[in-house]
Amino acid sequence: MEVRTRFAPSPTGYMHLGNLRTALYTYLWARRKGGKFILRIEDTDQEREVPGAIDVIYNSLRIAGLTHDEGPDVGGPCGPYIQSQRKDTYLPYAKQLIASGHAYYCFCTKERLEEARAAAEAKGEGFKYDKHCLHLTKEEIRAKLDAGEPYVIRQNIPTTGKAGFDDVIYGHVEVDCDTLDDNVLIKADGLPTYNFANVIDDHLMGITHVMRGNEYLSSAPKYNLLYEALGWTPPTYVHLTPVMVEGTYRDKKTGEYQMTTDENGNPVKAIVKRKMSKSQGDPSFEDLLAGGYLVEAVINYLVLLGWSPRGEREFYTLKELEEVFDLEGLSKSPSFFDMQKLNWFNAEYIRKLSPERYLELATPWLQKVLDPARFDFKRLAELLQGRTEVFSQLPDMVRFLAEMPEYPADFYVNKKQKSTLESAATALNAVRPILEGIGDWTEAELHDRVMEAIPGLGMKNGQVLWPMRIAISGQMSTPGGAFEIAYLLGREETLRRLNAAIERMDLGSRE
Repeated sequence: MEVRTRFAPSPTGYMHLGNLRTALYTYLWARRKGGKFILRIEDTDQEREVPGAIDVIYNSLRIAGLTHDEGPDVGGPCGPYIQSQRKDTYLPYAKQLIASGHAYYCFCTKERLEEARAAAEAKGEGFKYDKHCLHLTKEEIRAKLDAGEPYVIRQNIPTTGKAGFDDVIYGHVEVDCDTLDDNVLIKADGLPTYNFANVIDDHLMGITHVMRGNEYLSSAPKYNLLYEALGWTPPTYVHLTPVMVEGTYRDKKTGEYQMTTDENGNPVKAIVKRKMSKSQGDPSFEDLLAGGYLVEAVINYLVLLGWSPRGEREFYTLKELEEVFDLEGLSKSPSFFDMQKLNWFNAEYIRKLSPERYLELATPWLQKVLDPARFDFKRLAELLQGRTEVFSQLPDMVRFLAEMPEYPADFYVNKKQKSTLESAATALNAVRPILEGIGDWTEAELHDRVMEAIPGLGMKNGQVLWPMRIAISGQMSTPGGAFEIAYLLGREETLRRLNAAIERMDLGSRE
């Protein structure tokens, strides 16, 4: 039997990293088994739909390299692949369930349901529909339908017995039927609920494996009751554990942060373990790409959040993952998103880039603060590649080249280099005429002229080069040393900064 998997997102905006991981696992399993990966847009909750969100889904999958075999934009034998375009598909199955006694019309008003819910809350009980409309006679139902009364169609859950299913990760899951609610299958607007549409569509599209978040574990017994009622074989279920973070939590309704106190009793935002959420400030896939992360690094890191390959290997291309991904490696425990770990992955991928590709990717970031007509981006890229974790760091790493920053005098003090304020002043005054005498302003010439003069100054290399770099960069750490920085700045700017540093020291000594 051909393996057919599906990714079925709702078009509600950005691509959540948890959603992307689900798409990734779903894609990889289909590829591993030589099957088909289907994209289906589940837009039955149209109040939450965000304009342009479907394009975000298409673009995110394309950028990630997750090519679907069937879907709204590529077609296929089971279309349409947008649920709102399949509206006429669902009602006949709902009526079939009514005829067999597994569903019923419900004409309860919003007011009656709210009263029943309030009554349950007053008793300290969870609300569950009381099957009020199940007991209507055929004549009463016909009269209400003929009168045009609004209705929904509800699933008729048995009041006794058990409902369950088998899951690849969680094993056999079973619940008492009397704990389940008669959920709505067809809404008053004629559209199906997610709970109903995904069952019908998964069957009609021949889906063999359903991978989704474990928040649907509690609903799966009801799905299986629908499969049984319709005489269909359910798919293989794979309920994935969530991607968690340790971070602050802000209540969506009140906007208030969950608080705690520090060791001094002062109120501070609490750090809690919670699911990743864009509304809580966690990054989406788009955010990471916009922030200078490489697609390959994000995908490689994401696949390991909830799946363990055989062996100790961590780095995989997408093509390699298609060959090794398995369901046995899926975790039963939540995984935690660690930005530092992602940064490490990204840095490793950046180091593996060709110099040409690195320069291509780095240039837009360098241009945010540097004029490419003034600076040698190729040389700068050579100095930066081994230091770059994320491309968005680059503007701050090179900003000192565009404008000399303020810096404290104690930057010149370095015990390892045996540099003091006094020795730094001596070094800068000694190196100034050497630099002024250099006509061919290249790294090699700068290096040779300064290095050959140092022994005659009676100083160590570090006692000269450390203050020289501080004086022209104002930074404790730079991509490259004194000669590379001087070359990038050019003769005029280097001497201007050096003179300013010497004047500043002279002023300080006079004070």
